[in-house]
Amino acid sequence: QVQLVESGGGLAQPGGSLTVSCTAFGVLNSNNVMGWYRQAPGKQRELVATIASAGGTNYANSVKGRFTISGDNAKNTVALQMNSLKPEDTAVYFCYRNNYGTAYWGQGTRVTVSA
Repeated sequence: QVQLVESGGGLAQPGGSLTVSCTAFGVLNSNNVMGWYRQAPGKQRELVATIASAGGTNYANSVKGRFTISGDNAKNTVALQMNSLKPEDTAVYFCYRNNYGTAYWGQGTRVTVSA
């Protein structure tokens, strides 16, 4: 069993910055992918960014150049630095980990971008 514990998020003004972080607990494999998805009201959950334990990253086109994902495989953590935030970034952000082929999700942390 894997548990993902998220922190961060909150309220930011357009153009502002926020960071969300996540730590994985449990029986963890070293070869993994962690990342972030988000779900806005009335919309489907969508990929934001992922990072593989080998270091490769993947970003949604909508956040490229504004968001940066980082991970520490030894500490089983992943963080998402969000800059130049836009109102359309408002959503619940979910931490994700693929562990031994099974997908795990955090409980979600809310990010609101509003003036």
